[in-house]
Amino acid sequence: MEALYISISIILGAFLGYGISILLSSKAKKNAKHISDQMLGEAKREASNIITDGQLKAKEAIFAAKNQAEQEAKERLKEISAGEKRMLQREEMLDNKSNLLDKREQEVKRSEQSLSDRTRYVDSMKIEVERLHNEQIAKLEEISGMDSSQAKKILMESLESEAKHEAAKMIKQIQDEAEAEADRNAKRILSTAIQRYAADVVSERTVSVVNLPGEEMKGRIIGREGRNIRSIEAVTGVDLIIDDTPDAVIISSFDPVKREIARLSLERLVVDGRIHPSRIEEIVEKVKTEMADGIWEAGQQATFDVGLHGISPELIRHIGRLKYRTSFSQNVYQHSLEVAHLCGVLAAELGVNQKIAKRIGLLHDIGKAVDHEVEGSHAIIGAEIAKRHGESAQVVDAIASHHNESEVNSVFGFLVQAADSLSAARPGARREMLENYIKRLEDLEAIASSFNGVSKSFAVQAGREVRVMVDVDRTNDENAVMLARDISKSIEEKLAYPGQIKVVVIRETRAVEYAK
Repeated sequence: MEALYISISIILGAFLGYGISILLSSKAKKNAKHISDQMLGEAKREASNIITDGQLKAKEAIFAAKNQAEQEAKERLKEISAGEKRMLQREEMLDNKSNLLDKREQEVKRSEQSLSDRTRYVDSMKIEVERLHNEQIAKLEEISGMDSSQAKKILMESLESEAKHEAAKMIKQIQDEAEAEADRNAKRILSTAIQRYAADVVSERTVSVVNLPGEEMKGRIIGREGRNIRSIEAVTGVDLIIDDTPDAVIISSFDPVKREIARLSLERLVVDGRIHPSRIEEIVEKVKTEMADGIWEAGQQATFDVGLHGISPELIRHIGRLKYRTSFSQNVYQHSLEVAHLCGVLAAELGVNQKIAKRIGLLHDIGKAVDHEVEGSHAIIGAEIAKRHGESAQVVDAIASHHNESEVNSVFGFLVQAADSLSAARPGARREMLENYIKRLEDLEAIASSFNGVSKSFAVQAGREVRVMVDVDRTNDENAVMLARDISKSIEEKLAYPGQIKVVVIRETRAVEYAK
Protein backbone atom coordinates (compact mmCIF):
# COMPACT_ATOMS: atom_id res chain seq x y z
CA MET A 1 0.00 0.00 0.00
CA GLU A 2 2.85 2.43 0.77
CA ALA A 3 4.33 1.95 -2.68
CA LEU A 4 0.90 2.58 -4.18
CA TYR A 5 0.46 5.79 -2.30
CA ILE A 6 3.99 6.94 -3.30
CA SER A 7 3.33 6.10 -6.94
CA ILE A 8 0.10 8.02 -6.93
CA SER A 9 1.78 11.03 -5.32
CA ILE A 10 4.62 11.05 -7.86
CA ILE A 11 2.26 10.79 -10.79
CA LEU A 12 0.11 13.58 -9.46
CA GLY A 13 3.17 15.75 -8.97
CA ALA A 14 4.52 15.04 -12.45
CA PHE A 15 1.23 15.91 -14.04
CA LEU A 16 1.07 19.12 -11.99
CA GLY A 17 4.56 20.10 -12.88
CA TYR A 18 4.05 19.38 -16.52
CA GLY A 19 0.85 21.37 -16.58
CA ILE A 20 2.35 24.29 -14.78
CA SER A 21 5.38 24.28 -17.03
CA ILE A 22 3.22 24.42 -20.07
CA LEU A 23 0.98 27.16 -18.77
CA LEU A 24 3.64 29.36 -17.36
CA SER A 25 5.83 31.26 -19.45
CA SER A 26 9.46 31.04 -19.32
CA LYS A 27 9.55 34.04 -17.11
CA ALA A 28 7.51 32.42 -14.51
CA LYS A 29 9.48 29.12 -14.44
CA LYS A 30 11.16 30.00 -11.19
CA ASN A 31 7.94 30.77 -9.46
CA ALA A 32 6.35 27.63 -10.90
CA LYS A 33 9.31 25.55 -9.83
CA HIS A 34 9.09 27.03 -6.41
CA ILE A 35 5.36 26.27 -6.27
CA SER A 36 5.87 22.76 -7.64
CA ASP A 37 8.55 22.10 -5.09
CA GLN A 38 6.16 23.20 -2.37
CA MET A 39 3.39 21.03 -3.76
CA LEU A 40 5.76 18.12 -4.14
CA GLY A 41 6.84 18.52 -0.56
CA GLU A 42 3.25 18.63 0.61
CA ALA A 43 2.48 15.58 -1.49
CA LYS A 44 5.40 13.71 0.01
CA ARG A 45 4.32 14.70 3.52
CA GLU A 46 0.75 13.64 2.77
CA ALA A 47 1.99 10.37 1.29
CA SER A 48 4.14 9.84 4.36
CA ASN A 49 1.14 10.46 6.61
CA ILE A 50 -0.98 8.06 4.54
CA ILE A 51 1.74 5.44 4.77
CA THR A 52 1.99 5.90 8.52
CA ASP A 53 -1.78 5.56 8.96
CA GLY A 54 -1.83 2.46 6.77
CA GLN A 55 0.99 0.94 8.77
CA LEU A 56 -0.85 1.66 12.02
CA LYS A 57 -4.08 0.16 10.70
CA ALA A 58 -2.26 -2.89 9.39
CA LYS A 59 -0.58 -3.41 12.73
CA GLU A 60 -3.94 -3.05 14.51
CA ALA A 61 -5.53 -5.60 12.12
CA ILE A 62 -2.63 -7.98 12.59
CA PHE A 63 -2.86 -7.60 16.38
CA ALA A 64 -6.66 -8.22 16.36
CA ALA A 65 -6.25 -11.28 14.13
CA LYS A 66 -3.54 -12.56 16.37
CA ASN A 67 -5.71 -12.10 19.49
CA GLN A 68 -8.65 -13.84 17.80
CA ALA A 69 -6.45 -16.73 16.70
CA GLU A 70 -5.06 -17.05 20.22
CA GLN A 71 -8.63 -17.05 21.68
CA GLU A 72 -9.78 -19.70 19.21
CA ALA A 73 -6.71 -21.76 19.98
CA LYS A 74 -7.45 -21.55 23.73
CA GLU A 75 -11.07 -22.65 23.20
CA ARG A 76 -9.97 -25.50 20.94
CA LEU A 77 -7.50 -26.58 23.60
CA LYS A 78 -10.29 -26.55 26.19
CA GLU A 79 -12.48 -28.74 23.94
CA ILE A 80 -9.65 -31.13 23.29
CA SER A 81 -8.96 -31.33 27.01
CA ALA A 82 -12.64 -32.02 27.79
CA GLY A 83 -12.73 -34.71 25.05
CA GLU A 84 -9.65 -36.33 26.50
CA LYS A 85 -11.29 -36.37 29.93
CA ARG A 86 -14.42 -38.00 28.51
CA MET A 87 -12.35 -40.57 26.67
CA LEU A 88 -10.51 -41.36 29.88
CA GLN A 89 -13.82 -41.75 31.76
CA ARG A 90 -15.17 -44.05 29.05
CA GLU A 91 -12.03 -46.11 29.13
CA GLU A 92 -12.40 -46.45 32.90
CA MET A 93 -16.07 -47.48 32.51
CA LEU A 94 -15.16 -50.04 29.85
CA ASP A 95 -12.45 -51.40 32.08
CA ASN A 96 -14.94 -51.69 34.95
CA LYS A 97 -17.50 -53.43 32.75
CA SER A 98 -14.88 -55.77 31.42
CA ASN A 99 -13.86 -56.66 34.95
CA LEU A 100 -17.52 -57.18 35.91
CA LEU A 101 -18.10 -59.42 32.90
CA ASP A 102 -15.04 -61.43 33.79
CA LYS A 103 -16.36 -61.88 37.31
CA ARG A 104 -19.80 -62.93 36.05
CA GLU A 105 -18.29 -65.33 33.57
CA GLN A 106 -16.35 -66.92 36.38
CA GLU A 107 -19.52 -67.12 38.49
CA VAL A 108 -21.44 -68.72 35.57
CA LYS A 109 -18.68 -71.26 35.13
CA ARG A 110 -18.80 -72.07 38.83
CA SER A 111 -22.64 -72.36 38.66
CA GLU A 112 -22.45 -74.62 35.61
CA GLN A 113 -19.97 -76.81 37.40
CA SER A 114 -22.19 -76.91 40.49
CA LEU A 115 -25.27 -77.65 38.37
CA SER A 116 -23.44 -80.43 36.58
CA ASP A 117 -22.46 -81.92 39.91
CA ARG A 118 -26.04 -81.69 41.18
CA THR A 119 -27.41 -83.22 37.96
CA ARG A 120 -25.09 -86.18 38.36
CA TYR A 121 -26.17 -86.45 41.99
CA VAL A 122 -29.88 -86.27 41.07
CA ASP A 123 -29.44 -88.90 38.35
CA SER A 124 -27.78 -91.20 40.82
CA MET A 125 -30.57 -90.54 43.34
CA LYS A 126 -33.22 -91.27 40.69
CA ILE A 127 -31.60 -94.59 39.97
CA GLU A 128 -31.50 -95.35 43.68
CA VAL A 129 -35.14 -94.25 44.21
CA GLU A 130 -36.30 -96.32 41.24
CA ARG A 131 -34.46 -99.32 42.64
CA LEU A 132 -36.05 -98.84 46.06
CA HIS A 133 -39.48 -98.25 44.45
CA ASN A 134 -39.22 -101.49 42.51
CA GLU A 135 -38.17 -103.32 45.65
CA GLN A 136 -41.14 -101.86 47.58
CA ILE A 137 -43.57 -102.78 44.79
CA ALA A 138 -42.20 -106.31 44.77
CA LYS A 139 -42.56 -106.58 48.55
CA LEU A 140 -46.10 -105.10 48.45
CA GLU A 141 -47.12 -107.49 45.68
CA GLU A 142 -45.66 -110.34 47.69
CA ILE A 143 -47.49 -109.26 50.88
CA SER A 144 -50.86 -108.42 49.24
CA GLY A 145 -50.90 -111.22 46.72
CA MET A 146 -51.83 -108.71 43.92
CA ASP A 147 -49.88 -107.26 41.07
CA SER A 148 -49.55 -103.49 40.46
CA SER A 149 -52.37 -103.31 37.88
CA GLN A 150 -54.85 -104.86 40.32
CA ALA A 151 -53.74 -102.53 43.09
CA LYS A 152 -54.08 -99.52 40.76
CA LYS A 153 -57.59 -100.60 39.83
CA ILE A 154 -58.61 -100.88 43.50
CA LEU A 155 -57.04 -97.50 44.26
CA MET A 156 -58.77 -95.84 41.28
CA GLU A 157 -62.12 -97.26 42.31
CA SER A 158 -61.59 -95.96 45.84
CA LEU A 159 -60.59 -92.52 44.55
CA GLU A 160 -63.52 -92.45 42.12
CA SER A 161 -65.98 -93.27 44.89
CA GLU A 162 -64.45 -90.65 47.16
CA ALA A 163 -64.50 -88.06 44.34
CA LYS A 164 -68.17 -88.79 43.57
CA HIS A 165 -68.98 -88.43 47.25
CA GLU A 166 -67.16 -85.09 47.48
CA ALA A 167 -68.71 -83.92 44.22
CA ALA A 168 -72.20 -84.80 45.42
CA LYS A 169 -71.60 -82.88 48.65
CA MET A 170 -70.33 -79.87 46.72
CA ILE A 171 -73.23 -80.03 44.27
CA LYS A 172 -75.69 -80.19 47.15
CA GLN A 173 -74.09 -77.18 48.82
CA ILE A 174 -74.03 -75.13 45.60
CA GLN A 175 -77.56 -76.19 44.75
CA ASP A 176 -78.84 -75.25 48.20
CA GLU A 177 -77.24 -71.82 47.97
CA ALA A 178 -78.45 -71.24 44.40
CA GLU A 179 -81.96 -72.46 45.20
CA ALA A 180 -82.17 -70.24 48.27
CA GLU A 181 -81.09 -67.15 46.31
CA ALA A 182 -83.23 -67.99 43.28
CA ASP A 183 -86.20 -68.77 45.49
CA ARG A 184 -85.95 -65.40 47.23
CA ASN A 185 -85.69 -63.47 43.97
CA ALA A 186 -88.40 -65.50 42.23
CA LYS A 187 -90.81 -65.11 45.15
CA ARG A 188 -90.20 -61.38 45.24
CA ILE A 189 -90.70 -60.87 41.49
CA LEU A 190 -93.69 -63.20 41.15
CA SER A 191 -95.42 -61.92 44.27
CA THR A 192 -95.00 -58.39 43.00
CA ALA A 193 -96.42 -59.35 39.62
CA ILE A 194 -99.39 -61.17 41.14
CA GLN A 195 -100.14 -58.28 43.51
CA ARG A 196 -100.04 -55.75 40.71
CA TYR A 197 -102.39 -57.76 38.50
CA ALA A 198 -105.39 -59.48 40.13
CA ALA A 199 -107.83 -61.09 37.67
CA ASP A 200 -111.26 -62.58 38.28
CA VAL A 201 -111.21 -66.22 39.33
CA VAL A 202 -114.32 -67.17 37.34
CA SER A 203 -113.56 -67.66 33.63
CA GLU A 204 -115.97 -67.40 30.70
CA ARG A 205 -117.21 -70.58 29.01
CA THR A 206 -118.47 -71.04 25.47
CA VAL A 207 -122.06 -72.28 25.64
CA SER A 208 -122.98 -74.93 23.07
CA VAL A 209 -126.48 -75.74 24.41
CA VAL A 210 -129.61 -73.72 23.55
CA ASN A 211 -132.48 -73.97 26.00
CA LEU A 212 -135.97 -74.24 24.46
CA PRO A 213 -139.28 -73.05 25.93
CA GLY A 214 -140.86 -76.43 25.24
CA GLU A 215 -140.54 -79.75 23.47
CA GLU A 216 -142.77 -78.63 20.59
CA MET A 217 -140.08 -76.12 19.59
CA LYS A 218 -137.85 -79.05 18.55
CA GLY A 219 -140.32 -79.96 15.83
CA ARG A 220 -140.42 -76.40 14.54
CA ILE A 221 -136.61 -76.29 14.46
CA ILE A 222 -136.53 -79.53 12.48
CA GLY A 223 -139.24 -78.30 10.11
CA ARG A 224 -141.16 -80.15 7.46
CA GLU A 225 -139.04 -83.06 6.25
CA GLY A 226 -136.06 -81.51 8.11
CA ARG A 227 -135.75 -78.44 5.88
CA ASN A 228 -135.24 -75.98 8.75
CA ILE A 229 -132.49 -77.91 10.49
CA ARG A 230 -130.73 -78.53 7.17
CA SER A 231 -130.93 -74.82 6.39
CA ILE A 232 -129.48 -73.88 9.80
CA GLU A 233 -126.60 -76.36 9.43
CA ALA A 234 -125.88 -75.25 5.85
CA VAL A 235 -125.87 -71.52 6.63
CA THR A 236 -123.93 -71.68 9.93
CA GLY A 237 -121.61 -74.64 9.21
CA VAL A 238 -122.42 -76.45 12.50
CA ASP A 239 -124.17 -79.65 13.48
CA LEU A 240 -127.45 -79.50 15.44
CA ILE A 241 -128.04 -82.45 17.71
CA ILE A 242 -131.66 -82.87 18.75
CA ASP A 243 -131.95 -85.87 21.05
CA ASP A 244 -133.82 -86.85 24.18
CA THR A 245 -132.32 -84.01 26.21
CA PRO A 246 -135.38 -82.20 27.54
CA ASP A 247 -135.95 -78.63 26.34
CA ALA A 248 -132.45 -78.30 24.82
CA VAL A 249 -130.64 -78.42 21.48
CA ILE A 250 -126.89 -79.17 21.31
CA ILE A 251 -124.70 -77.27 18.85
CA SER A 252 -121.54 -79.08 17.72
CA SER A 253 -118.63 -77.45 15.83
CA PHE A 254 -114.86 -77.19 16.12
CA ASP A 255 -115.00 -73.52 15.13
CA PRO A 256 -115.95 -71.51 18.25
CA VAL A 257 -117.05 -68.49 16.19
CA LYS A 258 -119.38 -70.56 14.01
CA ARG A 259 -120.74 -72.24 17.12
CA GLU A 260 -121.42 -68.87 18.72
CA ILE A 261 -123.11 -67.56 15.54
CA ALA A 262 -125.31 -70.65 15.47
CA ARG A 263 -126.21 -70.27 19.16
CA LEU A 264 -127.18 -66.62 18.88
CA SER A 265 -129.11 -67.22 15.64
CA LEU A 266 -131.04 -70.15 17.10
CA GLU A 267 -131.91 -68.21 20.25
CA ARG A 268 -133.27 -65.32 18.16
CA LEU A 269 -135.26 -67.69 15.95
CA VAL A 270 -136.78 -69.33 19.03
CA VAL A 271 -137.74 -65.93 20.47
CA ASP A 272 -139.08 -64.71 17.10
CA GLY A 273 -141.03 -67.90 16.45
CA ARG A 274 -140.84 -67.58 12.66
CA ILE A 275 -138.58 -70.46 11.69
CA HIS A 276 -138.23 -71.06 7.96
CA PRO A 277 -135.25 -71.07 5.53
CA SER A 278 -135.49 -67.44 4.39
CA ARG A 279 -135.87 -66.16 7.95
CA ILE A 280 -133.00 -68.38 9.06
CA GLU A 281 -130.71 -66.90 6.40
CA GLU A 282 -131.76 -63.35 7.33
CA ILE A 283 -131.11 -63.88 11.07
CA VAL A 284 -127.77 -65.65 10.47
CA GLU A 285 -126.51 -62.83 8.23
CA LYS A 286 -127.40 -60.23 10.88
CA VAL A 287 -125.68 -62.26 13.57
CA LYS A 288 -122.58 -62.72 11.40
CA THR A 289 -122.38 -58.97 10.84
CA GLU A 290 -122.79 -58.29 14.55
CA MET A 291 -120.23 -60.98 15.40
CA ALA A 292 -117.67 -59.49 12.97
CA ASP A 293 -118.18 -56.06 14.55
CA GLY A 294 -117.98 -57.57 18.03
CA ILE A 295 -114.79 -59.46 17.19
CA TRP A 296 -113.18 -56.27 15.84
CA GLU A 297 -114.27 -54.26 18.90
CA ALA A 298 -113.00 -56.98 21.26
CA GLY A 299 -109.61 -57.00 19.53
CA GLN A 300 -109.37 -53.21 19.63
CA GLN A 301 -110.42 -53.16 23.28
CA ALA A 302 -107.71 -55.68 24.12
CA THR A 303 -104.99 -53.59 22.45
CA PHE A 304 -106.35 -50.48 24.20
CA ASP A 305 -106.37 -52.19 27.62
CA VAL A 306 -102.78 -53.36 27.18
CA GLY A 307 -101.67 -50.01 25.73
CA LEU A 308 -100.32 -51.26 22.40
CA HIS A 309 -100.46 -49.74 18.92
CA GLY A 310 -99.27 -50.58 15.42
CA ILE A 311 -100.81 -54.07 15.42
CA SER A 312 -102.03 -55.38 12.07
CA PRO A 313 -105.87 -55.29 11.61
CA GLU A 314 -105.83 -59.01 10.83
CA LEU A 315 -104.05 -59.72 14.14
CA ILE A 316 -106.65 -57.57 15.92
CA ARG A 317 -109.41 -59.75 14.43
CA HIS A 318 -107.58 -62.89 15.57
CA ILE A 319 -107.36 -61.44 19.09
CA GLY A 320 -111.12 -60.76 19.04
CA ARG A 321 -111.81 -64.36 17.88
CA LEU A 322 -110.06 -65.62 21.03
CA LYS A 323 -113.05 -64.31 23.00
CA TYR A 324 -114.98 -67.37 21.79
CA ARG A 325 -112.12 -69.84 22.34
CA THR A 326 -111.51 -71.76 25.57
CA SER A 327 -108.61 -73.92 26.74
CA PHE A 328 -109.16 -76.24 29.71
CA SER A 329 -112.35 -74.22 30.27
CA GLN A 330 -110.30 -70.99 30.54
CA ASN A 331 -111.26 -68.19 28.16
CA VAL A 332 -108.24 -67.60 25.90
CA TYR A 333 -109.09 -63.91 25.37
CA GLN A 334 -109.01 -63.20 29.11
CA HIS A 335 -105.96 -65.45 29.46
CA SER A 336 -104.09 -63.44 26.79
CA LEU A 337 -104.89 -60.17 28.57
CA GLU A 338 -103.69 -61.62 31.88
CA VAL A 339 -100.45 -62.84 30.30
CA ALA A 340 -99.87 -59.44 28.66
CA HIS A 341 -100.27 -57.59 31.96
CA LEU A 342 -98.11 -60.11 33.83
CA CYS A 343 -95.40 -59.89 31.15
CA GLY A 344 -95.38 -56.11 31.54
CA VAL A 345 -95.06 -56.34 35.32
CA LEU A 346 -92.28 -58.95 35.15
CA ALA A 347 -90.45 -56.92 32.50
CA ALA A 348 -90.61 -53.84 34.73
CA GLU A 349 -89.15 -55.83 37.64
CA LEU A 350 -86.31 -57.14 35.45
CA GLY A 351 -85.65 -53.81 33.72
CA VAL A 352 -86.42 -54.85 30.12
CA ASN A 353 -88.76 -53.34 27.49
CA GLN A 354 -92.34 -53.49 28.82
CA LYS A 355 -93.99 -52.69 25.47
CA ILE A 356 -92.38 -55.66 23.74
CA ALA A 357 -93.17 -57.94 26.71
CA LYS A 358 -96.87 -56.91 26.68
CA ARG A 359 -97.06 -57.35 22.91
CA ILE A 360 -95.69 -60.89 23.17
CA GLY A 361 -98.06 -61.70 26.05
CA LEU A 362 -101.12 -60.52 24.13
CA LEU A 363 -100.17 -62.39 20.94
CA HIS A 364 -98.64 -65.56 22.45
CA ASP A 365 -101.82 -67.68 21.95
CA ILE A 366 -102.92 -66.05 18.68
CA GLY A 367 -102.54 -69.44 16.97
CA LYS A 368 -105.51 -70.79 18.95
CA ALA A 369 -107.79 -68.57 16.89
CA VAL A 370 -107.16 -70.74 13.80
CA ASP A 371 -105.67 -73.98 15.17
CA HIS A 372 -108.89 -75.82 14.22
CA GLU A 373 -108.27 -74.81 10.60
CA VAL A 374 -104.48 -75.28 10.33
CA GLU A 375 -102.41 -78.31 11.30
CA GLY A 376 -99.67 -77.90 13.89
CA SER A 377 -99.24 -76.59 17.41
CA HIS A 378 -100.76 -73.25 18.27
CA ALA A 379 -97.33 -71.80 19.21
CA ILE A 380 -95.80 -72.46 15.78
CA ILE A 381 -99.02 -71.39 14.00
CA GLY A 382 -99.13 -68.17 16.03
CA ALA A 383 -95.47 -67.41 15.28
CA GLU A 384 -96.10 -67.83 11.55
CA ILE A 385 -99.17 -65.55 11.70
CA ALA A 386 -97.24 -62.89 13.63
CA LYS A 387 -94.33 -63.04 11.18
CA ARG A 388 -96.69 -62.82 8.20
CA HIS A 389 -98.26 -59.63 9.60
CA GLY A 390 -95.01 -57.76 10.26
CA GLU A 391 -94.16 -58.50 13.88
CA SER A 392 -90.49 -58.28 14.92
CA ALA A 393 -88.16 -61.28 15.25
CA GLN A 394 -88.19 -60.97 19.07
CA VAL A 395 -91.98 -61.27 19.17
CA VAL A 396 -92.05 -64.17 16.68
CA ASP A 397 -89.31 -66.14 18.51
CA ALA A 398 -90.97 -65.67 21.92
CA ILE A 399 -94.36 -66.83 20.60
CA ALA A 400 -92.81 -69.91 18.95
CA SER A 401 -90.84 -70.87 22.07
CA HIS A 402 -93.38 -70.25 24.85
CA HIS A 403 -94.04 -74.03 25.07
CA ASN A 404 -90.37 -74.96 24.39
CA GLU A 405 -91.23 -76.15 20.87
CA SER A 406 -88.31 -74.08 19.60
CA GLU A 407 -85.19 -72.63 21.19
CA VAL A 408 -85.62 -69.63 23.49
CA ASN A 409 -83.48 -66.82 22.03
CA SER A 410 -84.21 -63.90 24.38
CA VAL A 411 -85.32 -63.03 27.90
CA PHE A 412 -88.82 -62.33 26.55
CA GLY A 413 -89.26 -66.05 25.81
CA PHE A 414 -88.73 -66.87 29.49
CA LEU A 415 -90.97 -63.98 30.54
CA VAL A 416 -93.94 -65.19 28.50
CA GLN A 417 -93.41 -68.76 29.76
CA ALA A 418 -93.53 -67.56 33.37
CA ALA A 419 -96.56 -65.31 32.78
CA ASP A 420 -98.37 -68.09 30.86
CA SER A 421 -97.79 -70.52 33.75
CA LEU A 422 -98.97 -67.97 36.31
CA SER A 423 -102.20 -67.27 34.44
CA ALA A 424 -102.91 -70.95 33.78
CA ALA A 425 -102.01 -72.25 37.24
CA ARG A 426 -103.79 -69.68 39.41
CA PRO A 427 -106.73 -71.01 41.44
CA GLY A 428 -109.90 -71.37 39.40
CA ALA A 429 -108.27 -70.64 36.07
CA ARG A 430 -108.54 -74.10 34.56
CA ARG A 431 -110.31 -77.35 35.18
CA GLU A 432 -109.01 -80.76 34.25
CA MET A 433 -110.97 -83.86 33.39
CA LEU A 434 -110.90 -86.55 36.09
CA GLU A 435 -109.47 -89.18 33.76
CA ASN A 436 -106.60 -86.94 32.64
CA TYR A 437 -105.92 -85.91 36.21
CA ILE A 438 -105.69 -89.51 37.45
CA LYS A 439 -103.55 -90.48 34.46
CA ARG A 440 -101.11 -87.67 35.19
CA LEU A 441 -100.77 -88.74 38.83
CA GLU A 442 -100.14 -92.33 37.79
CA ASP A 443 -97.51 -91.24 35.27
CA LEU A 444 -95.78 -89.15 37.93
CA GLU A 445 -95.56 -92.08 40.32
CA ALA A 446 -94.43 -94.44 37.54
CA ILE A 447 -91.59 -92.14 36.47
CA ALA A 448 -90.35 -91.73 40.05
CA SER A 449 -90.56 -95.48 40.77
CA SER A 450 -88.54 -96.37 37.66
CA PHE A 451 -85.24 -95.22 39.22
CA ASN A 452 -82.93 -97.55 41.12
CA GLY A 453 -83.09 -97.31 44.88
CA VAL A 454 -86.69 -96.03 44.99
CA SER A 455 -88.98 -98.08 47.20
CA LYS A 456 -92.21 -96.04 46.98
CA SER A 457 -93.46 -92.84 45.36
CA PHE A 458 -96.59 -90.76 46.02
CA ALA A 459 -98.07 -87.91 43.96
CA VAL A 460 -99.56 -85.31 46.33
CA GLN A 461 -100.83 -81.73 46.26
CA ALA A 462 -103.02 -82.40 43.19
CA GLY A 463 -100.00 -83.51 41.21
CA ARG A 464 -97.91 -80.47 42.11
CA GLU A 465 -95.53 -82.55 44.23
CA VAL A 466 -94.16 -86.10 44.14
CA ARG A 467 -92.60 -87.64 47.25
CA VAL A 468 -90.08 -90.39 46.67
CA MET A 469 -89.10 -92.87 49.41
CA VAL A 470 -85.65 -94.41 48.84
CA ASP A 471 -83.94 -97.49 50.25
CA VAL A 472 -81.52 -96.47 53.01
CA ASP A 473 -79.03 -99.22 52.20
CA ARG A 474 -78.84 -98.41 48.47
CA THR A 475 -78.88 -94.59 48.53
CA ASN A 476 -76.88 -92.17 50.69
CA ASP A 477 -77.68 -88.52 51.41
CA GLU A 478 -75.49 -87.15 48.61
CA ASN A 479 -76.92 -89.53 46.02
CA ALA A 480 -80.43 -88.47 47.06
CA VAL A 481 -79.67 -85.00 45.67
CA MET A 482 -78.63 -86.45 42.33
CA LEU A 483 -81.69 -88.72 42.32
CA ALA A 484 -84.08 -85.77 42.83
CA ARG A 485 -82.45 -83.94 39.92
CA ASP A 486 -82.66 -86.99 37.62
CA ILE A 487 -86.34 -87.54 38.46
CA SER A 488 -87.20 -83.88 37.79
CA LYS A 489 -85.42 -84.00 34.41
CA SER A 490 -87.26 -87.20 33.48
CA ILE A 491 -90.61 -85.59 34.39
CA GLU A 492 -89.78 -82.54 32.25
CA GLU A 493 -89.02 -84.76 29.27
CA LYS A 494 -91.95 -87.20 29.53
CA LEU A 495 -94.91 -85.19 30.91
CA ALA A 496 -96.87 -82.11 29.83
CA TYR A 497 -98.23 -80.14 32.80
CA PRO A 498 -99.01 -76.56 33.82
CA GLY A 499 -96.85 -74.78 36.39
CA GLN A 500 -94.17 -76.82 38.14
CA ILE A 501 -93.86 -80.12 40.04
CA LYS A 502 -91.84 -80.39 43.23
CA VAL A 503 -89.76 -83.57 43.65
CA VAL A 504 -89.00 -84.54 47.28
CA VAL A 505 -86.63 -87.46 47.93
CA ILE A 506 -86.99 -88.83 51.47
CA ARG A 507 -84.32 -91.03 53.06
CA GLU A 508 -84.76 -91.95 56.69
CA THR A 509 -83.61 -94.61 59.14
CA ARG A 510 -85.96 -95.79 61.86
CA ALA A 511 -84.99 -97.80 64.92
CA VAL A 512 -88.00 -99.49 66.56
CA GLU A 513 -87.89 -101.49 69.79
CA TYR A 514 -90.63 -102.65 72.15
CA ALA A 515 -90.40 -102.60 75.92
CA LYS A 516 -92.08 -105.65 77.45
